[in-house]
Amino acid sequence: MFKRVSIFSGNANATLAQDICTCLEAPLGRSRVNRFSDGETFCVIEENVRGVDTYVVQPTCSPVNDNVMELLIMADALRRASAGQITAVIPYYGYARQDRKVAPRTPITSKLVADLVVAAGVDRIVALDLHAGQIQGFFNIPFDHLFAMPALLDSHLREHYSKDCVIVSPDAGGVERARAYSKRLQGTLAIIDKRRERANISEVMNIIGEVEGKRCLIVDDIIDTAGTLVNAAVALMKAGAASVAACATHAVLSGPAVQRIIESPLAEVVVTNSIPLCAEARASSKFKVVSVARLLAEAIRRIHHSDSVSSLFV
Repeated sequence: MFKRVSIFSGNANATLAQDICTCLEAPLGRSRVNRFSDGETFCVIEENVRGVDTYVVQPTCSPVNDNVMELLIMADALRRASAGQITAVIPYYGYARQDRKVAPRTPITSKLVADLVVAAGVDRIVALDLHAGQIQGFFNIPFDHLFAMPALLDSHLREHYSKDCVIVSPDAGGVERARAYSKRLQGTLAIIDKRRERANISEVMNIIGEVEGKRCLIVDDIIDTAGTLVNAAVALMKAGAASVAACATHAVLSGPAVQRIIESPLAEVVVTNSIPLCAEARASSKFKVVSVARLLAEAIRRIHHSDSVSSLFV
């Protein structure tokens, strides 16, 4: 079905890359990424890619710096091998939360990473649920920003959370996302008024909306340390919610996140495989994983055939 196309994977999420290839009925490209004894990353493309439409599937998740370097080095190797076009498929864009200056003398690292990716030779970006949509503007190359909502809705949420559920935004910044889910699930909307005292520490102050006696679903893009999520779940239960669950695109799950979720009143946490789940999370029955392989595969199919990708944006 695909001619003159190759899909490659870094070490960050080889399983997702293989699933994408399965959906496309195309083989995974042959490449090798390893490290020298001093920690330097090395990559070799083990097939002819001259004039070939190439795709590198690499979320820049933990260890972030290693995975960013893998992406850059693979792109450079493909460029020097005369690949026809290089598309970086980045299911999770690391450094996305450093998208603006929040204090004097601080960097905008999202823009720095964007510059590095373009300098490495990438011609196009496919990303999933950016933490800040304006990151698209950091790139002067075509950028396809996809949303995991269709995969989450079709694979799990419509079956379990339709009509009688309250969709909850864990902060004011996520209201637009929560409203979109609420519309599609035919539920009502609630908002957590949260105030953050310092980085990675949040405090729930108030709940806007009616949650008493209702099933609540908290929707977010990233679960990092899970402090915000767990505080929101506790506040909802104290307000009389019948049950609380959560869904998010990117399961970063750093620090004590998994233990916090296990000990929390959350009934379940639905996430995608944009980032591989850690062993501790895989061992817990609270986590449900939805695959975004078919969504990303369809985006690759349309890009390769020069078809419209816009219908995948919502």
